[in-house]
This record gives sequence, C-alpha cells and structure tokens, in this order.
Amino acid sequence: MNDFLKDLFKGQDYDPDLFFLIAGPCVVEGEELLTTVATEVSQMCRNLGIPYVFKASYRKANRTSEKSFTGIGDEKALELLKKTGETFGLPVTSDIHTAEEAAMAAEYINVLQIPAFLSRQTDLLHAAGKTGKIVNIKKGQFLSGGSMKFAVDKVRATGNEKVMLTERGNFFGYTDLVVDFRNIPVMRENQVPVIMDCTHSLQQPNQTSGVTGGNPELIGTMAKAAIATGADGLFIETHPEPAVAKSDGANMLRLDRLENLLKELVKIRKAIL
Repeated sequence: MNDFLKDLFKGQDYDPDLFFLIAGPCVVEGEELLTTVATEVSQMCRNLGIPYVFKASYRKANRTSEKSFTGIGDEKALELLKKTGETFGLPVTSDIHTAEEAAMAAEYINVLQIPAFLSRQTDLLHAAGKTGKIVNIKKGQFLSGGSMKFAVDKVRATGNEKVMLTERGNFFGYTDLVVDFRNIPVMRENQVPVIMDCTHSLQQPNQTSGVTGGNPELIGTMAKAAIATGADGLFIETHPEPAVAKSDGANMLRLDRLENLLKELVKIRKAIL
C-alpha cells in the first residue's frame, strides 16, 4: 500500500493485504442518508478489515436532463460530508468540477475526485494537485488506460505525487459502456493505486427518457473481475433504497446487499495473494 494511503487510513484497523473501498450514496441528499450509509458500511469494513473512504457528491454537475436533481447546496453538502467523516473517523471524497472548486472542496474533504468527463482538463488537474490532497482521476469513457499517463503527469507536475486512477468503462455505442479489464494492469504501470468503479461502469447513459439506466445486477461480477485482475481499490455507490435515490438509482447497489458481496471479495483477494 502506498505511503499516502497508509496516512489516509491511519486510525482504521484494517488488513493491509486487502483492497480498499470507496463507497456511499451517489449524491448528498441529506444528513440522515449519510449517517445511515456511513454507520452500516463502516461497521462492515471494520468487521472484514477493509480500509474505507466515504463517498458522496456534494453536487452533480453532469446530468442528462435539466430537471434532474443536482444537490442541496455546495456549502451545506460539504459541511455534511466533513461532519460524517469526523463522526465516523473516516476519510471522505467527492467530485470537483472546476479549477475554482478545488481549494474550496479541499477545506472539507480528504480526496478530490476528478469526474471521467473532465479527466483531460489541465487547469482542473493542476488546481487539484496544488491543494496537496490525494487526487483520484476517473478514466474518461473516451480514453484508453494507457493514455491516463498524461493525466497523472499533470497532477505530478504540481509536485503532488498522491494520485490514484479509476477505471469506469468506455463508451459502447450511444447508450452503453463496456469494461476492458486490461486497463487495470496498464494503469498500475504509472505506479499509482488503481480503483474499479463497479457501479458507474454499468451505466446506460444518454437514454431518450433523460434518465441514465444501468445494470446493478452485474455489480458483483465487475467487482470480482477487478479483484482478480489486480485492482487496489473498489468504488461502489450504495443506497438503502436505490429506487427512490435522487441520482444514479438505476446503477447503485442496495445497501443490504453490500456486506455479502464484500465477504466474497475478501475471499477472492486472499485466494490470489
């Protein structure tokens, strides 16, 4: 495990041979949801020895429809994320969308996540790097794993070596994604932790209804394949009731199904060590 990840998970009792988990609801809907998810997932991870980062977007800037929910307000959502991290002793991550947001978000969260659509934005990557925070860059749906070297270089150009990469599939036609698992070992060649986004990689974007679809029944398949191909971490969005979630409900994992999946993944990880 990289030194910056050891610092990130300081205070958590975990098995250093296991993968780490980034998990939470897609977006901050309110304090009750954050508390519910953080309570249950943190307990699962403690029981299994999995290091855990809590995730929720403080704002959804990329939505298909004008009518889609985007958030409860940036400052309010960021304050709730910070409170959740402090309450449960967890590092917290969220997306940023512009260079101006980097310093603001860095006051509240531990890991700055760069959305896939923005993974080539030089100003954004430089601004994120300059905060000194860990920067997790999601691979663009239009990019190869090998081309992510240049995104890593942009953050490192600021003097910040704390970079992670996340695989989340590639466009397959207009309304689907496909995952090339060769990208995991390819991106690890940059000497950075590589994460598999097991939920967004199952999206069915650009639906004519204006609401993104998904295949959540395959989340377990994606996660198992990622562990088998050497992923350092897993990204799984989860919600107690995905059907009523305000964002990405079609591809989130029901919270009550997460623990059994994690148990299976721990077995796979231990089997391949």
